[in-house]
Amino acid sequence: MPLHQDARAQDRRSVPAAQRFNRSSFGRFVNGAWGRPFRLVAGSAFLVAGLVTLPSALGIVLVAWSVLPLSAGSFDVCWISAALGGPLSGRRIRAEQ
Repeated sequence: MPLHQDARAQDRRSVPAAQRFNRSSFGRFVNGAWGRPFRLVAGSAFLVAGLVTLPSALGIVLVAWSVLPLSAGSFDVCWISAALGGPLSGRRIRAEQ
């Protein structure tokens, strides 16, 4: 492995995972202006798909899963950042970007 690649890998490991996620293009999108409506639409789609297939196990899983994007979009929180040890608040994430 070339030396410059090894140095970049070392730098990447020293940055916390939550910070790497929040600075990624996906993290910036999800926590940006279009991210909240996207999460609400995605959560609603999971909920509708779950309700349509509700007698099955898949329906139950989809309805349960829809809680995550619906709550994230409604309350401006990022569950992924929180799971990685970062801030929960979307406002705080945007301030740190």
